[in-house]
Amino acid sequence: MSKDISRLLRPKSIAVIGGGAWCQQVIQQSQLMGYAGDIWPIHPKAAELAGHKAYARLEDLPSAPDAAFVGINRHATIEAVQILSEMGSGGAVCFASGFSEAVAEDDTGGDLQSELIKAAGSMPILGPNCYGFINALDGALLWPDQHGAFPVERGVAILTQSSNISINLTMQRRALPIAYMVTCGNMAQTSQAEIAAALIDDPRVTAVGLHVEGFKDVREWEALAAKAFEKSVPLIALKVGASEQAQAATVSHTASLAGSDVGAQALLNRLGIPRLKSLPEFLETLKLLHCYGPLTGANIASISCSGGEASLIADMAVGTGLGFPKLSEDKETRLRDALGPMVALNNPLDYHTYVWRDEAAMASAWAGMTGDDIDLTISIVDYPTTDLTDWACATNAALKVREETGARFAVAATLPELLPEDVAQTLMAGGVVPFMGLSETLAATRAAGQICAPSHEPICLPGDLEAKRTLTEADAKQALTGHGLRVPQNRSVRSAEEAQCATHEMTAPFAVKGVGLAHKSEHAAVRLGVQASDVPKVAAEIGTDEILIEEMISGTVAELLVGVVRDPAHGFVLTLGAGGVMTEILRDTASLLIPTTPDDIRGALDALKIAPLLAGYRGQPAADMDEIIAAVLAVQSYVVHNADTLGEVEINPLLCTPTRAVAVDALVRKA
Repeated sequence: MSKDISRLLRPKSIAVIGGGAWCQQVIQQSQLMGYAGDIWPIHPKAAELAGHKAYARLEDLPSAPDAAFVGINRHATIEAVQILSEMGSGGAVCFASGFSEAVAEDDTGGDLQSELIKAAGSMPILGPNCYGFINALDGALLWPDQHGAFPVERGVAILTQSSNISINLTMQRRALPIAYMVTCGNMAQTSQAEIAAALIDDPRVTAVGLHVEGFKDVREWEALAAKAFEKSVPLIALKVGASEQAQAATVSHTASLAGSDVGAQALLNRLGIPRLKSLPEFLETLKLLHCYGPLTGANIASISCSGGEASLIADMAVGTGLGFPKLSEDKETRLRDALGPMVALNNPLDYHTYVWRDEAAMASAWAGMTGDDIDLTISIVDYPTTDLTDWACATNAALKVREETGARFAVAATLPELLPEDVAQTLMAGGVVPFMGLSETLAATRAAGQICAPSHEPICLPGDLEAKRTLTEADAKQALTGHGLRVPQNRSVRSAEEAQCATHEMTAPFAVKGVGLAHKSEHAAVRLGVQASDVPKVAAEIGTDEILIEEMISGTVAELLVGVVRDPAHGFVLTLGAGGVMTEILRDTASLLIPTTPDDIRGALDALKIAPLLAGYRGQPAADMDEIIAAVLAVQSYVVHNADTLGEVEINPLLCTPTRAVAVDALVRKA
């Protein structure tokens, strides 16, 4: 993170280059937000723009501007950026399009972008093809369009590559204080990770939301995650888009299961950054993080005046990882004192309407659902779209709970439109999270509990040589055994005589396989349980030039897939899952990035649907988990030592027994 972006994002002087409507809008928006710094329009002919004295040339300015909005055509933009850089300016927003994003229509776009980067030198630029930024803390805007931002004293920062999405997010009416809205555009020179790293240096930023289309530099993201965790500024992501790079490998089952989005998810998991699926979830999570920061667990309590709502949130929470702890004796006592004997005490709690309008009693009942064992207490309240008078008691009760208990407390409407913005603002000002939408409430709560320390181990980055060579199964196994992987006793043969000799050196029954086929079972090139006398005949029926003969493995508890695919965007994706011929149908997998740890491998295996088989299902023997983990680590060791040339590795199946984990099939693709 070498660039100093803070001067650009927190400018004391702004230059606006160009005289069109976009540039005038930049000046007017800054005025409306109460920007107190200098505003210097640059125009060769105008005496003034939007009430400010205009300068004919950049060289005529009183000093180098901290930030410049470059709102002129793409060719002139390059010249202006070079002058700004030579002046010692703090940075520029490049509004013009027609650079690398337009290569499909104009093949000169890529060259122009390279020229722009060269012109900027060490001066940070946002874009090109971007709207710039809104700094609502200092009223500084380099923003050429309407927006819904308003001045705040502290709040969240949002970064997105899409200017249109950023406009829409500023228009949110969810009581979320947005301190910064930054668009990245093409990210020709300054990346999203670099911008985020600069934003978390501002102590007024409470959380950062990242709308990510792709990870430009994994090392920058690793540094960002470490810095954010150290500064206790939580990061969340809305990851969209998919790179086709990781799907270029199509030989193995693993490649079809571990597309690039799997790699993106594994990277976010490794960085400790939760991923949201929609913009409403994204905003509601930022709201929760702004109020309370990350949650330490996943225990929630719900209270509502309807059994229907209690059942609804209980059902919606299934599969989210959130839990409703049983009420403690202390909670039951407090609730009974507040509600009397007519209410059945549970979590979620239907408290009926016996205490409605009695703010003190409502607050007492709601406070009874808080405690050290609860990470977030949620009161479900739907405000009418007509007369709100009778609902003021709910707002006041929630504020009272927060003030008197200090507990993490939220008011959630089942539908977003049933929590008015002014009520949400009142709740937020009092430290109560105003959630809009029940599904968004649960998604936000789950995400806030997933923020964790990033891995300290750097991701193993792959080489870029094309992996065209597929090793034979025998060669692949030999290479992997050199790193500690167990394989069956085996012999490669090319004639009936060699096959017969091989049977005398090993113990029947045998697996007899054709060599040189990626998916041997689809070609009927795998025969199991073959006796010694039948090996030559079976080998002839398979018909490949080379035949692999192996001792059979007995006592199998479960079959696993252990696969690694090179993903240039994210590293090497390690996929663990249910193995065998049904791998792609079952699609029971978990993915990690290399290098990983024994604990993470164990956690991934425990998350599989076939985990009960590994643990010993219905009295059956359990697999040796230490042996399975050792096998995975052996594959990882091979990957790390061959990172520059490796395309993919697959063990399918890894036969897991009570005493061993043995790879009976192996595939390796290398440059």
